[in-house]
Amino acid sequence: MKKTVHNNLTSFADHLDQQYGKRGTAEREKFEEGFEAFKLGVMIQELRKVNGLTQQQLAEKCGTTKTYISRIENNASDIRLSTLMRIVREGFGGHLRLNVDI
Repeated sequence: MKKTVHNNLTSFADHLDQQYGKRGTAEREKFEEGFEAFKLGVMIQELRKVNGLTQQQLAEKCGTTKTYISRIENNASDIRLSTLMRIVREGFGGHLRLNVDI
């Protein structure tokens, strides 16, 4: 006797479409913006850890506060492009490159 297996898995893209609507809708765009900010915070946190820096040390190198670094890492604060560039340049000794997908 052959068993039939039902696959009820939903792809992540389909899940996002169901939860937030298709790309281009207001709710989906709001989600996407929030997700990008979240990724940016995680990236800064990972770079900080790889460089062996505490939030306080990174803040001092960049001329900002530990609280502000924490807020960025925890997606609780918007970050200005000039501040992001300063964190990357002065905090990590790197250069920020931007990419636009259309």
